[in-house]
Amino acid sequence: MRRQLLLKQFELDTVLGIAHDMTARDHTVDELYHMLRLTLQGQRNVVQLLMFALEDEGFRVRIALGCDMAEAEKLTLSQHLIEGGVTQPQAVEDLHLPPAWDRYELVIPIMRQKQVAAYVFVGGLRTDFDRQQLIPFLGSLTNTLIGAVENHRLQAQRVADAAVRKEIEIAQEVQAMLFPRNLPNDSHLAIERSYVPHTEIGGDYYDVVEIDEHRLLLCVADVSGKGVPASLLMSNFQAGLRTLLRQGVELATIVPELNHLLFRNSGGEKFITAFLGIYDRRTRRLHYVNAGHNDPLLITDNAAVQTLKHGTVMLGIMEELPLLRVGEIHIPAQSLLLLYTDGLTEVFDAEGNEFGEEGVLSVLQRNRYLPLPKLHQELLSSINAFSDHNAQFADDVTILSCRFK
Repeated sequence: MRRQLLLKQFELDTVLGIAHDMTARDHTVDELYHMLRLTLQGQRNVVQLLMFALEDEGFRVRIALGCDMAEAEKLTLSQHLIEGGVTQPQAVEDLHLPPAWDRYELVIPIMRQKQVAAYVFVGGLRTDFDRQQLIPFLGSLTNTLIGAVENHRLQAQRVADAAVRKEIEIAQEVQAMLFPRNLPNDSHLAIERSYVPHTEIGGDYYDVVEIDEHRLLLCVADVSGKGVPASLLMSNFQAGLRTLLRQGVELATIVPELNHLLFRNSGGEKFITAFLGIYDRRTRRLHYVNAGHNDPLLITDNAAVQTLKHGTVMLGIMEELPLLRVGEIHIPAQSLLLLYTDGLTEVFDAEGNEFGEEGVLSVLQRNRYLPLPKLHQELLSSINAFSDHNAQFADDVTILSCRFK
């Protein structure tokens, strides 16, 4: 009896001691397993032992006593064990495992939240007394370890989540700085914009830049990919565009320079589709380049529709643009110009039909004389009603409209 009490006290002290050591400072996961291995090596009743822990990729052997780790890693659990089918200590011979498992006599499942988190296989037990003493002792020790590992992973995940949140905040701030604060609304034209990001960090960009007292630039662009890298690439695009505009160069120079900038920064792995147009209030002429973007729609007062197609391929996919054509068009009075990204057209109903350019044109022709903010509301309401996903669009939606007076 005294021997049993002393043994119980020793086991309790061991469990409490290792629990304290595991939580006293920030150990790595490998260090935690190493601490348990050293503790088990000191137990005279533990001759053969394997511990399989459940990790993201499945059960993995983490501790091996009485054999090399390389040898232990060759052992594979049965499907019954993998599925968590053993929830109580059980004789290994009852599991009908291959002969390589013959040295192990007992499997002890470690339960966490009613699911198997680990298996401990032990062998070389000399007496039933050893067996009965080892089950609670090994269970407590391993449970302590698994809890410490889970806490470590949760803490690491919290740190990683905080880093991601910070990246998102920075990218959102960068993105907010890209968009113009004020839009022209004068005797020559009125401009309105709407931007509905699909995720926390969108990949769309729009800009309106007053070049001088007569000319202004209209731009809508869409970067491949999402998140921080896409946001940073778009910020490079905007910075390059604004720098070139300050230098007074024309579109025939601006577009190749932007392409070179993007290719240098992304190595051809990301690209940007863009529409850039420079409107002159004096001549009512719009010079433009459509770089692989959705064709803007120009609707005149007599309801005629023109699509602005001239330009080049998307920017950033090759070092030199294979072709470039600067389009030029006269803008009649009372015309409406709509620039947008593909989030406005690539919306699908329950049958898989796309809203498309036809759907956009239909809304425009019915509502082209509405005030621009209301026109944007009609467009967004229309794709919302058309979509099979209850306003959960597959991409960002950007609309930039211009009414020429």
